[in-house]
Amino acid sequence: MRNRQSNRELWASFFAILLITLVYLFVMSQMGGVPAASGLFGHGIGIFGFILMLMTEILYSWRKRSRSARWGKMSTWLRFHIFTGLVGPYMVLLHTSWKFNGLAGIVLLLTVIIVLSGIVGRYIFTAIPRTADGAALETFEIEQQIAMVSDSLRKLEESQPEITRILSQAMQETPKTSLNSPMVVFGRAFSDIAYRVRFWKAKRQLNSNYRAQAEELESLFKRKRTLQRQIASITISRQMLSLWHMIHIPIGVALFSTAFVHMIGAIYYATLLK
Repeated sequence: MRNRQSNRELWASFFAILLITLVYLFVMSQMGGVPAASGLFGHGIGIFGFILMLMTEILYSWRKRSRSARWGKMSTWLRFHIFTGLVGPYMVLLHTSWKFNGLAGIVLLLTVIIVLSGIVGRYIFTAIPRTADGAALETFEIEQQIAMVSDSLRKLEESQPEITRILSQAMQETPKTSLNSPMVVFGRAFSDIAYRVRFWKAKRQLNSNYRAQAEELESLFKRKRTLQRQIASITISRQMLSLWHMIHIPIGVALFSTAFVHMIGAIYYATLLK
């Protein structure tokens, strides 16, 4: 089972965008200005960015629907989906030469909307507990994990009762939120920050010898808290993800339809009429 979400795809996207930016700045310095969208570099970065966006739109959905396929884990495909969904639009942005008028401006606007929508979708997606392969866990499977963590906590509580008593105070102060509220999902980052602050204050009450021993307890407390929140919010999370798909997919269709019209127009006016 996967205990926590990985952010490797976000770091990979960040470094890829940084590298592309450095190349873009180098080309600017050589050309003495912003590369034109109709130039060799402008066309090249736009085409490659659009290919990445096509891969974002097609490959993950294709793999998800191919239930009999065994080529790669769903979690790996999702990471690739997020990577191309961030890097591709950035390259298309550079392709515009910072001119946003006409159909190209509409394409860029839809691109920004689809990227922001994807970020929201990823945040909702990570609220649903999953296996290492990316498959959503059922309620009984989460309950089994909670039971295992609770058993480990009981053993530590017997051997370290004073530490457990002090640290458990941070758990008891968790604010209550309606299980039908979207804030169960979207407010979890703020809840986590508040929880970490309370836990940090509780650990400060321990002397230096006990703080080292508290590390394992802290990890188990956090794990149990996350699982309890997931099992409480699993229904609303799935409902929100379903609603998100209903919004995200039509925007993607509109984006690629407009982009194809833009490409056909660019080829016709910039190439065939010359």
